[in-house]
Amino acid sequence: MSAAPEPVDDEGTRGTTATGPAPATVLAPARLKPRGLRRLLNSFINSWMGLRGAWREEAAFRQECAGALLVIPAGLWLGETGVERALLIAPMLLILVVELLNSAVEAAIDRIGPERHPLSGLAKDIGSAAVLVSFVLLGATWLLVLTG
Repeated sequence: MSAAPEPVDDEGTRGTTATGPAPATVLAPARLKPRGLRRLLNSFINSWMGLRGAWREEAAFRQECAGALLVIPAGLWLGETGVERALLIAPMLLILVVELLNSAVEAAIDRIGPERHPLSGLAKDIGSAAVLVSFVLLGATWLLVLTG
């Protein structure tokens, strides 16, 4: 049998408070979340704002969208079956998704502050590597589908 965790007070330290033992967990105040159609509408608006922000602020996203304007029609034209078309198009869409996530990581890191930190650099480098791997997937898929 394991011992119960020691209570944590309001300052995040272990022990007791002036009024007695501190609760083991502090719950966030309840908030009303939209449901149903309102939630879907809010999600769509937030997503649209994210796409607009990525387009406005991220040159790499704009370049990859331009590439998608070439790759997607070419994939539709060169694919002989629905599966081949999907295989030729999907990695390009994945590149856009990964770029959006990479941009989100970079924005969060930049929000923390302008000073350099090894972990911040590592996070940005890993995000960039994810974009690179998705480009490798695009190339490999096109090579395999079109030569197979």
